[in-house]
Amino acid sequence: MNIRVFENPQMAAVYAAALVEQVIQSVRNPVLGLATGSTPIPLYESLVSFHRQGLSFAHVTTLNLDEYVGLSADHPQSYHHFMNEHLFRHVDLPAEKRFLPNGAAPDLALECERYDQIIREHPIDLQILGIGLNGHIGFNEPDVALKANTHVVTLARDTIEANARFFGEQERVPTEAITMGLQPILMAKKVLLLAFGREKANAVLSAVRGDVRTYSPASILQVHPNVTFILDREAAHILEA
Repeated sequence: MNIRVFENPQMAAVYAAALVEQVIQSVRNPVLGLATGSTPIPLYESLVSFHRQGLSFAHVTTLNLDEYVGLSADHPQSYHHFMNEHLFRHVDLPAEKRFLPNGAAPDLALECERYDQIIREHPIDLQILGIGLNGHIGFNEPDVALKANTHVVTLARDTIEANARFFGEQERVPTEAITMGLQPILMAKKVLLLAFGREKANAVLSAVRGDVRTYSPASILQVHPNVTFILDREAAHILEA
């Protein structure tokens, strides 16, 4: 496990974007696993800047980690909309190479099977992750057991509370999501986990130190052969104490 600490999220994001660019330029048909939420926004801003300076996404395929159940792709808080606003519409990534779960699918079990098939057909070269306050990655929440494949998850109360800022009030936050399971994350050739802010410090500590445990899903990354935690000083302050 590699740990890189930067003074602020912007500096960290440029470093992460440089690692993404290495994969895009060195792999013939690279597959990127993408995350959403506030943490990866500086990374996507850096990648958009790189694109304006000549980096092409024309040969890239992307797989997103998750989507809220019940939100259509055009809903302003859907992750489809998020990705379009922060990355897709700014770069030359072909529309047919962008994959996300369909949270509005009438048959969620069938949708999970469909997404697992897409993942099998597109093994991930580089997976980008954030981390929840409770240690979740994707929407793989703390539990007595963790699931390998794509599944519907009931969101933890602290996840709903943390995401309420995007919806205006807690009652509007969906209570379920479709999420990629842990197997394709662990099978990715390289993993980058980004964490910014003092409120993420305890989750980072639990992920990096101590035993692998289901009540800190990110701790499973300790068994991955090529994972880098990219932190700002605030998220790393306990590790550095």
